[in-house]
Parts: sequence; C-alpha cells; structure tokens
Amino acid sequence: MAGGSSSAPRAGKLSSSNRKATPDFSLTDANGSRVKLSDDRGKVVLLNFWATWCGLCKIEISWFIEFEKTYNSRGFAALGVALDEGGWKAVKPFVTQRGMNYPVVVGNDSVAELYDGIDSLPTTFLVDRDGGITSTHVRLVSKSEYQAEIVHLIASRGCERVSSLRVGTSGNTSTPVPRDEMRMSLR
Repeated sequence: MAGGSSSAPRAGKLSSSNRKATPDFSLTDANGSRVKLSDDRGKVVLLNFWATWCGLCKIEISWFIEFEKTYNSRGFAALGVALDEGGWKAVKPFVTQRGMNYPVVVGNDSVAELYDGIDSLPTTFLVDRDGGITSTHVRLVSKSEYQAEIVHLIASRGCERVSSLRVGTSGNTSTPVPRDEMRMSLR
C-alpha cells in the first residue's frame, strides 16, 4: 500500500450478474481468535481497509460503529482490516479507545493483494449476502451514501442491481461533500 491516499476518490458498482466473488481470508483478532471473512456469508458485509494514522478512516469508523449497532440484527456485519505497520501494538489501543463494536483484524500485503492491491485508505467493499462485491469505495464517501446502499442490500437480500452511488459527493455529481463532513479529527 502506497502513501495512504490517492488524488481522486473512486467507486465502482456492479450489477448482480457482474459481481466478483469476495476473496476469502483468515486473520487473527486482538484476542488471538481466527476471523474468516466467509464466516459472514449470508450477511451484508462492509469490509473496510484502514489504518490508525488515517484521518479519513477515523471519520468513517464512527459511522461503521453506528451501522453495526443499527443493522446487525438485520443481517449486517462490519469487518475492519487494519493495515498499520505497527500491528496490534498500534491497533489494539485505537480499537479500545474508539469503542469499535465490530471485528477488527490486522491485515498484511497478501490480503491486500487479494483485493487487487490496496493503494489508498480508506478502501471499503460492500458485499452482498451471496459473497459478491457490490461496490468499492476508495477514500471518503458520505455516511448517507453508505447507509442507503446498506439498507438497499439488506432489503434486496443481494439479488437486485444496486443503484449507482457517487464518491465524494452529497447526492449528485455537482455538489461536493460539505467540508465539515470531510474534516479530520486527529484527537
């Protein structure tokens, strides 16, 4: 992974007939338990690659905590893959401090390569109940865009086309995300 950000946010949406199967992996959580992505088969999964030093990641993580509280009982699961070079020494205190209520694992280059190389953070994949990648979001998108897609996938049970969502916009292609949504809190 290079640098932590790219110059332009991007997203991709795939119809149900064009969805790529989510590459499976097994990594260890902070307690030493194995977490396997395929264990969440049958759920809508938000798979987020992030790092403790990434300001945009910190913004999204607060949303993902809320999504886990709101949608977990409806067949939703978030999974965080931290790509910090410091491993659990850097990640574990961050997870505790932020009150992350969903599984977090420390990733590696091999897992990043399964996803065509993660070259920008945050990078988030939304996965349908059948294990197909429905969208890829690179860098920050708005909370409402994630929420709309999650609700749609929960309701559709992964069988319908996901409508196109834009990255870095507040709902249409000409209006940027308000700056207050993009501000980083380094506290």
